[in-house]
Amino acid sequence: MSEATPELPAWKDELDAIVGARAHGQFNQLLPRLQDLDARHPHVAEIAYQIAWTCDTLGRLEPALAAYEKAVALGLPPNELSNALIGLGSTLRQLGQLERSAEVLRTGKLQFPDNREFDVFLALTLHAQGQHAAALSLALETLIDTTDDPGLTAYGRALRHAAVKLASS
Repeated sequence: MSEATPELPAWKDELDAIVGARAHGQFNQLLPRLQDLDARHPHVAEIAYQIAWTCDTLGRLEPALAAYEKAVALGLPPNELSNALIGLGSTLRQLGQLERSAEVLRTGKLQFPDNREFDVFLALTLHAQGQHAAALSLALETLIDTTDDPGLTAYGRALRHAAVKLASS
């Protein structure tokens, strides 16, 4: 007895084809295709996320923000959710919504503690908020925790001490 293969959603093949076309870098041509797909399937988080990513790449921050918010609200698989929260936090920072940016990035960091990219994007937001010491401290901690560079690991203890002093200043 063979098990039935689960059927893919009607939008999946088309979305995969559009995303696959990104290799050619024609984002302006892909956005209308994504928007058309979204119009036909308005409650699909993955489509909204791809619109957000494309708008973000094109520097269209306001539509990117709306699409990131929609994608997150509709619910994404964990890997895409992590990326969408990074995109949302980064877009909010670029739009000057610094408190919301920090909140989104901290929430993402709690949900995905192993994804250290949240720390780096949060450091950028802290810097934009004028919290320069906290930003540099967080960036140093992230660097120390994630690098394999022998020159940096040799100074790991001294760098970590400097990061702690920055955080407490």
